Amino acid sequence: MRALSGLFLGVALAALPLAALAQTPAPNQTAPDLAQKADPFVGVDGGGVAGGNTVPGAGVPFGFVSLSPDTTNADTNGYDSKSPIMGFSYTHVSGTGGSGKYGNFRVTPAVGPLRVNHLHFGKSDEQASPGYYSVGLGNSDAERIKVELTASRRVGFQRLTYPAVAESQLIFDVGSVVAMRGRGQRVRLAKVELVDDHTLTGEVTVEGGWNPAPYTLYFHAVVDRPAKAFGAWKAGQGWFETTPGPGRSEGGAQVKSPANRQGLMIEYDTEREFSNRLGAYLTFDTTTDRQVRMKLAVSFISADKARASLAEEMPGWDFDAYRHAARAQWNDALAKIRVEGGSDEQQRIFYSALYRAHTMPHDLSGENVWWKSDEPHYEDFYTLWDTFRTLHPLLTVIQPQRQRDMLRSLVDTYKHTGWMPDSRIAGANGMTQGGSNGDILVADAVVKRLGGFDQALAYEAIRKNGEVDSDQPFLQGRVLKDYLKLGYVPFTETRSASRTLEYAYDDYAIGVVAKALGKSDDARRYLARSANWKHLWDDALGCIRPRYPNGEWVENYSCTYEYPDRSGPWWDAPFYEGNSLQYSTYVPQDVAGLMAKTGGRGGFVTWLDRLFDGHYSQGNEPDILAPYLYIHAGRPDRTAEIARQLMAKHYRLARTGLPGNDDAGAMSSWYVWNAIGLYPNAGQPYYYIASPVFTRSTLAIEGGKTFTIQALAASETNRYVTAAKLNGKPLDRAWITHAELAQGGVLDLTMGPAPAGWATTFVSPPDGR
Repeated sequence: MRALSGLFLGVALAALPLAALAQTPAPNQTAPDLAQKADPFVGVDGGGVAGGNTVPGAGVPFGFVSLSPDTTNADTNGYDSKSPIMGFSYTHVSGTGGSGKYGNFRVTPAVGPLRVNHLHFGKSDEQASPGYYSVGLGNSDAERIKVELTASRRVGFQRLTYPAVAESQLIFDVGSVVAMRGRGQRVRLAKVELVDDHTLTGEVTVEGGWNPAPYTLYFHAVVDRPAKAFGAWKAGQGWFETTPGPGRSEGGAQVKSPANRQGLMIEYDTEREFSNRLGAYLTFDTTTDRQVRMKLAVSFISADKARASLAEEMPGWDFDAYRHAARAQWNDALAKIRVEGGSDEQQRIFYSALYRAHTMPHDLSGENVWWKSDEPHYEDFYTLWDTFRTLHPLLTVIQPQRQRDMLRSLVDTYKHTGWMPDSRIAGANGMTQGGSNGDILVADAVVKRLGGFDQALAYEAIRKNGEVDSDQPFLQGRVLKDYLKLGYVPFTETRSASRTLEYAYDDYAIGVVAKALGKSDDARRYLARSANWKHLWDDALGCIRPRYPNGEWVENYSCTYEYPDRSGPWWDAPFYEGNSLQYSTYVPQDVAGLMAKTGGRGGFVTWLDRLFDGHYSQGNEPDILAPYLYIHAGRPDRTAEIARQLMAKHYRLARTGLPGNDDAGAMSSWYVWNAIGLYPNAGQPYYYIASPVFTRSTLAIEGGKTFTIQALAASETNRYVTAAKLNGKPLDRAWITHAELAQGGVLDLTMGPAPAGWATTFVSPPDGR
């Protein structure tokens, strides 16, 4: 970050709260401005097989406020590049699929007489960098408004430069959501109070979306100058009415009354009710003074708590000071890994990925309205079944205190709700893919000796996952009755085959934690259960195959058939989003057993080659460990070839530059690991060595230490490791332990254009058993 200087520095720092000052480099500090290499637009479009549904707007690392544009044809991120902007809302999820969540308190600047319907505006000169977003908003040059956004953890700040006109509007939609064509969230009730000509407050209760439970969110907003007119508005399909002046209003309900509901199914009047909205407006004369600044804080607790957060995090009005403070936080996060070499494009892809790996879950410490606790509180663990694989292991290395706090939050959630979630957002659990992958986060922390959380209570939580049949299988825990009796989940249950694989690894995770805590009997039982994947292995076909409760195989079966298809509900397929060949690689706890099932080293290589001959999917997580399984067969050269190919093919500096939904940073952290030449096997205390694209990558690790991966000859041609040294000593294995990394040091990799016999005799890494 460039140092602020002179009078501006003094004014800027005086406006900052102490928490922000702690993140702001001193004037003589020469920290690199790595934020210039991160592009928030990478991956914003698409989803599915191209693009990542990421958020382009302003936020800080793990901050709840994600102040970003909402467009008319958006996905779960609220945004797409091609359609008009409706306004700028304060809450978003990044990189997700499903029905989405949030999109609250949309604010739309406009010019001319007040109108609140069909707020669709073209954009120009759109720019974004970590902690900042700007755009020219308007359908013509005469009405174009320069919109600039920045944020802190719970506060968003807009600086608006209007054209020289007598009527400039600031329109608040208190009941806004990311609408998803009406398939997701609906407003139960919105409320707004116009306190005076520059202050307003309100709340909204929303239900639906990724999970069925409602949430209530509050806001407090202030502008830096009095409005010449202000009030509340209500609107529906083709009409709106205003209530000028101070006062309270409520409305905007988009759901029918409880008396008209049937069970859990909410009846919607799709013709009219979805158009019901409630909001507020502020009108300014910008003929001479064209700028309006507005700050809005959010809270799950109350509007008063939002007001307190605003006073704590953004007491002043210096937009640029807060913008620089946000950028300083991002530079601090990005500096956890310094890379050298590679191309400029590779460095920009890398730092854009590292940026996205710091967006979720959201730090809502101090905002826990669901129970009373002094523990750190994080929400929006959107899908631990994705993020346990690469994101959380990355945070364990470069953000260990964040990872401890996230574990403390998950354990605290178990303490107060009875279950450790696999997917949680806005105070309630969401649909689970099938496992209980909080188990693996706990195991990963225990075997890597992360510490800093209640391991006994964490074990109680994960042991419940392995012993107690879930009361709500779509939302928490596991379906265990048949699994415990048969050793597999039968075809009579949804997602039976993929669940069996997940349960087996989750059992392994429970087993290693039990062993670490001295619970020998539990450890033996769960480690034995971790072999349950073998009960669905079909030796004739060479893949996992679903079975009926009586042991018979499911008929008419293919290892490469893609699920789900359109023959039944999405969740009813035997595999969740994938084919059997992809899922059959998901035996991270027993690669030796998988190798034996496929014919030993040679057969295993041939079997893996079949996967990568058109059946592997980088856009989804079940098989993303697969390139590293070649190492177990003494073929790190194949790992290097495939990892390099996947990085080059699927990651680009483009708005569709990700291979699929970023899944809260899971896809991005995959690239971060591969680009530096290491890769985790989550829940186990080691990292594979692959093919770094950079000549030097230095990780800042806990205790002021560093760990450097040095590959001075690395290039597009020199992609094979031909020799290695760890702290000067020869290393003939394609992995290092977490303990070796955590003590700091240097991993020297000699790179060449062809394999040269390095690590061809496999040595088993420690696995935590």
